[in-house]
Amino acid sequence: MIDYGETILIMACIYAIFSLGLNLEWGFTGLINFGHVAFFAIGAYTTVWLNLHGVPLVFAVPSGMGLAAFFGFLLGLPTLRLREDYLAIVTIGFSEIVGTFLLNEEWLTEGPYGLYGFDKPFGDWVSHDNYTLVFLAILVVTLGVVYFSLQRLVKSPWGRVLKSIREDEEVASALGKNVFSYKIQSLVLGSAIAGLAGAFLAFHLQYINPRSFLSIETFYAWIIVVLGGTASNKGTIVGALILWAFLEGTRFMPDFFPIEPYQEGALRIMIIGLLLMLLMMHRPQGILGTKEELTLDK
Repeated sequence: MIDYGETILIMACIYAIFSLGLNLEWGFTGLINFGHVAFFAIGAYTTVWLNLHGVPLVFAVPSGMGLAAFFGFLLGLPTLRLREDYLAIVTIGFSEIVGTFLLNEEWLTEGPYGLYGFDKPFGDWVSHDNYTLVFLAILVVTLGVVYFSLQRLVKSPWGRVLKSIREDEEVASALGKNVFSYKIQSLVLGSAIAGLAGAFLAFHLQYINPRSFLSIETFYAWIIVVLGGTASNKGTIVGALILWAFLEGTRFMPDFFPIEPYQEGALRIMIIGLLLMLLMMHRPQGILGTKEELTLDK
């Protein structure tokens, strides 16, 4: 049970980092990104591919983050001057393009066979028996660095501009702020954070293929942000812990309820949907969110 608990915490930390990137884009800037998983995948595949070709992880991980940020920049250039729904449509399409590329370009990604055999952080220095706990500690430290860095940013003048853009970008523009530039910065930084989370997911799984990065992963991030509280970084972490405790805890439902194993996944999604509906009815700002930060009514 201790090992199982460590695994739940590892996945919660990975998805908390992943969701913090989305919270920056949506919660603080108002950017609707339905293709966040694409940057998750880019960070993971870039890190793994470079490491398999001899690049140390200390360089491979920043490279994965950098490439994810670069694609965020390219994606934002033609869309961020348009209405928010155009970005939503484009990001969905982009995530499907990335998924199709990973599946079909076997010369680069090994297609459905996936990639494996890459290094683990400090894998040569830590024994196999103790590695899970050490990896969890690395993740907690990384999550702490990302969280406190974002907290400083969103409480700075830069973060206040992002919030003003979220509320009314025409007012921000009238006050002399380059709205397009700030949106690009938010999307690039959020994409880089997603790339970092993707690298950690690869380290944890020690094997990745295109099915590790389906569209449902984006909506897990949205669930986490909405559950924890829009524009609340602390709430995002709490939301990730709650979601993964629920997802892993309900794996034992067939032992207690008369359902078939193949029905379990659909039932869990139905329960999540029901809980979110109840949350939106009684506390639309999320568990740790505030009504002043609420952007769901836009």
